[in-house]
Amino acid sequence: MPETASTAPRCGFVALIGAPNAGKSTLVNALVGAKVAIVTHKVQTTRALVRGIAMEGAAQIVLIDTPGIFAPRRRLDRAMVTTAWSGAADADLVCLLVDARRGLDPEIEAILEKLAAVSQPRVLVLTKVDAVTEKPKLLELAAELNRRMTFEATFMVSAATGSGIDEMRSWLAQRVPEGPWHYPEDQVSDAPLRSLAAEITREKLTLRLHEELPYQSTVETTSWQTRPDGSARIEQTIFVERESQRKIVLGKGGETIKAISMAARKEIEEAVEAKVHLFLFVKVRENWSDDPERYREMGLEFPRE
Repeated sequence: MPETASTAPRCGFVALIGAPNAGKSTLVNALVGAKVAIVTHKVQTTRALVRGIAMEGAAQIVLIDTPGIFAPRRRLDRAMVTTAWSGAADADLVCLLVDARRGLDPEIEAILEKLAAVSQPRVLVLTKVDAVTEKPKLLELAAELNRRMTFEATFMVSAATGSGIDEMRSWLAQRVPEGPWHYPEDQVSDAPLRSLAAEITREKLTLRLHEELPYQSTVETTSWQTRPDGSARIEQTIFVERESQRKIVLGKGGETIKAISMAARKEIEEAVEAKVHLFLFVKVRENWSDDPERYREMGLEFPRE
């Protein structure tokens, strides 16, 4: 018996783009219903493309969380911005996220200018709407953005309260093209566990030291051994660029690195659903942000000068 249109499988890629801290990672996690992207208050936390997989009926929505788009100054900045636009170019749909509190600022103006050249259907998403008390301002912002550019739909969402999330997921499920799923039904991300574990530790590092530590620090999972009892022994290295930064990460008497390790271990255990023995090391790797190999490990293309 042939499948009806309502039950035919659908699968498509949806890129989320926007300025730094527009709420892309938080929205991906909310749409997926599980944590697949790290979230901090620090800008440019997301570096490479993170794919979260949301299921809605017969549809599989592959959400691409892209790095925030901003005016790049350093090589790492340029790699992140290039990655963000490549994610948009390869998607079936492109969602522009705009922080409702900030509105139409110069960063969004610049993104709109470049987004005009993207041929994929576009969707406007106003985020963090729970923080805007004057609702007429939301309608004015949505109307102005729709005047600037053609959007197939407009959503007002709050990942914090869940407002608008179900409606957006339902609409995307109907809009992605018909076709077979790319991933198993119970898979929530395409990131290998080694990469996810490193990102979790980087999140805890950033949350703990967001003011003291430059965002160029990075984390790599260097060893992952499954023990006979089912637990995992994981070794990770935190790389910084200067000895002074290494001392900051370690903290007095090692208290800072211990706190980071405890927080990361707890969340990694939830992700792998097993007991984890986590060992963190801190090393100085000068000018790592100029090393092509580090970019490959992060899933970024190394930008030539």
